[in-house]
Amino acid sequence: MDLLNNVLAGFAVALEPNNLFFCFIGTLAGTLVGVLPGLGPLSAIAILLPATFYIPAVPALIMLAGIYYGAMYGGSTTSILVNIPGEAASVVTCLDGYQMARQGKAGAALGIAAIGSFVAGTMGVVLLMLMAPPLARIALKFGPPEYFALFLMALIIVAAMGSGDAVAALMMMTLGVTIGTIGTDQITGNPRFALNIRELLDGVGIAPVAIGLFGISEVFLNVERIVRSDLLAAPLRGLWPSLQEFRVSFLPILRGSVLGFFIGILPGGNPIISSFLSYGLEKRLSKHPERFGHGAIEGVAGPESANNATTQGAFVPLLSLGIPNNAVMALMLGAFVIHGVLPGPNLITEKPQLFWGVLCSMYIGNAMCLALNLPLVGLWVQVLRVPYRLLFPTILLFCLLGVYSLNMSTFEMLLVVVFGVVGYLLRKLEYEMAPLILGVVIGPMLEVALRQSLLLSRGRLSIFVTRPIAACFLAVAAFFLIRAMVSWVRATKPSAEESAGSTG
Repeated sequence: MDLLNNVLAGFAVALEPNNLFFCFIGTLAGTLVGVLPGLGPLSAIAILLPATFYIPAVPALIMLAGIYYGAMYGGSTTSILVNIPGEAASVVTCLDGYQMARQGKAGAALGIAAIGSFVAGTMGVVLLMLMAPPLARIALKFGPPEYFALFLMALIIVAAMGSGDAVAALMMMTLGVTIGTIGTDQITGNPRFALNIRELLDGVGIAPVAIGLFGISEVFLNVERIVRSDLLAAPLRGLWPSLQEFRVSFLPILRGSVLGFFIGILPGGNPIISSFLSYGLEKRLSKHPERFGHGAIEGVAGPESANNATTQGAFVPLLSLGIPNNAVMALMLGAFVIHGVLPGPNLITEKPQLFWGVLCSMYIGNAMCLALNLPLVGLWVQVLRVPYRLLFPTILLFCLLGVYSLNMSTFEMLLVVVFGVVGYLLRKLEYEMAPLILGVVIGPMLEVALRQSLLLSRGRLSIFVTRPIAACFLAVAAFFLIRAMVSWVRATKPSAEESAGSTG
């Protein structure tokens, strides 16, 4: 009964005109970002974060959440029509979606992608509502040692489970934590790493780091690429799939929704992983696997459902434990902090209107995304014709003005440019950005929890192993760290032997 009352109260908040407006703006902006090749939800949230600085916390967070799942919706449009994924999670959709478009079935592919996304998003919100409150009640028993171990485990798992070199990811995580310590010591009040620069005494803000690493660097990278594509000249028709296509897609949508949601909960889980796993699962379960890659509608329905459900799953650890499990959730955590809200076990009891309002807005946002994707396909096609020479300078200007408007600080504009260049160089060298931004966001909280724990134990490190929950978290972190080191040694050993043989 409490759940029903909370949901009704949440809908009362989400249906307020102001919140509805920002929900619409978020889903519209997210869909637009998903449609544009080269931009994704991470860049979009980083770029649009300054736009939320001067609005209340509830509509701001509703808008940012809408950008995230809206981008998942919009990414399928370019994958199907142009064979260019609007964002990384829609790569799999290109395999069969574009083939369907070439066969004159672009409307059915777009329709099933939108419907699958809507079903998955709705199922994800239901599961989120059921799982987040119990996890939060468990987390209320946590003290500083448990939080330190939990933060450390999250950082190590995200670094170790990344797609690139685990050692490089751990280095990026360490760099992020170091950046997070710049400023005034929260316990002693002494300046650290400020280099006698007055503006650094307050620390390096999340907004300049995020916008530089993801927004500015993304523009630099895309300027290098000359994206050429031919839009399908055939008119779109039949956006509503046939009954046979519905029947074939029904189970893939359900399987992708459940798979994607639980992958989203895991540390390091992201829509790219869930979409690839869903595609592989559907191909394995299909009676005609040879159809995949040649226009199988299941190859669109499953992955599109999975990547949308993953976005809702990722909110479970953020809202219930205060732990971001990927780079997008790290930016969301930064947005919470900027608005004076600390997500975690106390959020449900201290700010129930915000918690349930944001969750219920996701129901409404998913319906808005469905309404935006199908009738406005023609508009999105025209958006794809905007020359990049006009698009990218506008994005750069918006990034710089947005950061300046936060504190009216030209120094922070300089920081954005510096982190933009750093992010560009690191991405050219194929370093992952997710561990770095997670380190920047979680690093200060990790340090405070560590020092509070040592104050409680009078300097004895045994407090982390004598408390069972903290010890379990540290054991998991140690397992993933050792696993990453072993994998790195195995990967580098053959090359070392080869170099020794060549010199001999």
